[in-house]
Amino acid sequence: MRHAIAPSENVENNSIAVTDLFKICTHCERLNKKDLGIRIPRPLGSGPSRFIPEKEILQVSKVDASTQAIFEDAFAALRRLDNISLVMSFHPQYLESFLRTQHYLLQMDGPLPLHYRHYICIMAAARHQCSYLVNLHVNDFLQVGGNTKWLNGLNEAPQKLQQLGEINKILAHRPWLLTKEHIERLLKAEEHSWSLAELIHAVVLLTHYHSLSSFTFGCGIMPEINCDGGHTFRPPSVSQYCVCDIANGNGHANHHNDLLGNQEMCGEVEELMERMKQLQECRDDEEASQEEMATRFEREKTESMLVVTSEDEECVPSRDISRHFEDTSYGYQDFSRRGEQVPTFRAQDYSWEDHGFSLVNRLYPDVGQMLDEKFQMAYNLTYNTMATHKDVDTSMLRRAIWNYIHCMFGIRYDDYDYGEINQLLDRSFKIYIKTMVCSPEKTTKRMYESFWRQFQHSEKVHVNLLLMEARMQAELLYALRAITRYMT
Repeated sequence: MRHAIAPSENVENNSIAVTDLFKICTHCERLNKKDLGIRIPRPLGSGPSRFIPEKEILQVSKVDASTQAIFEDAFAALRRLDNISLVMSFHPQYLESFLRTQHYLLQMDGPLPLHYRHYICIMAAARHQCSYLVNLHVNDFLQVGGNTKWLNGLNEAPQKLQQLGEINKILAHRPWLLTKEHIERLLKAEEHSWSLAELIHAVVLLTHYHSLSSFTFGCGIMPEINCDGGHTFRPPSVSQYCVCDIANGNGHANHHNDLLGNQEMCGEVEELMERMKQLQECRDDEEASQEEMATRFEREKTESMLVVTSEDEECVPSRDISRHFEDTSYGYQDFSRRGEQVPTFRAQDYSWEDHGFSLVNRLYPDVGQMLDEKFQMAYNLTYNTMATHKDVDTSMLRRAIWNYIHCMFGIRYDDYDYGEINQLLDRSFKIYIKTMVCSPEKTTKRMYESFWRQFQHSEKVHVNLLLMEARMQAELLYALRAITRYMT
């Protein structure tokens, strides 16, 4: 990363700093080409995110000591500090938990060999056409000695990994369809069989990278300059600025749009806070019956089907991505489509806290604890603020977001009043949530900008953390329930 290493004072004056290579004006680019005889890459975007101005993302050189230590550990473990980590650094407590879990899954002792782990990450990210994550793990796969032939397509990988393609597909798009029969086929495949421990490891990786694909698209993560899609060698087409100004985010269009948004959405935060207050008062006055709570869940589940994820055309995956998975036409469909009856997943019958956590921890020691801490960190994270307002209890809003996602996946909590969701989440927010969680490759900057216009980018990133973890937990619940049913 360009900010990760500062040039030493002892370096000779004719040396070229990393930042000089990354962000230079056209004139300097011409001089470098002439003097050095090399082609200088120019960044395609400004900063780690297409959605968030670079100046608002916490820079490595300006963070406190504890966050700096997190970055240093990540750099030492992964040999890089990627743009996902930089965007997550709005919330360093969560980032630390996320990086610790991911490091354990990918690099520490576990049931699966290292090259299998990275190949599974490629398979998972490819299902959502997330070229950013696919490219990262293609490089990691090769670095740990992976066979280059496997990268030609899933059909070139071992039969054992090919068999994982079916549950990769189902978990990514329709996890409620996963059954114990799918699990049995993997565990009883003769010489290609998976062990229970290996399968748990694989399932955690699949769900982690499905949800991380959601976060990547939802925050508009840009490839790093040294990665595919992160740079170009073409000269800039904008004549009013030199390329170093554009690359450093010194344009003024975003500021103008932000002003317009604030003018249009004046009072949005206050209205939301007032609705939260009214709902709390209603809770205190009376409690709905179990029958009414069930009816409200069914109503919300039905209404979620009417939320359209995107107006855009279908995204057709490139050959570079689609070769890593099968059945490219298979995608998200609503949990309960017309004419289909899929039983509701009742959380009191199978929950993460009472069932999933112990199963994961038993078959893949310590991972259950790490996942639990990460779920809790995202769910409970709060600074007691909403935009410019302080001392605000946001627990009601966080729970509505989490439960809305689980509702879209057919998961119901008997003790939650689903009528609160429509009071707290407006239509533009629901469109963003459904798109990012169910079809993240269709997420657009316009969707990101259309919800919570008065809120800080750090608050929107927190929303994306909630969406990512809620999605991962929902997928895990279906997978672990199917494994439990097989075992019993």
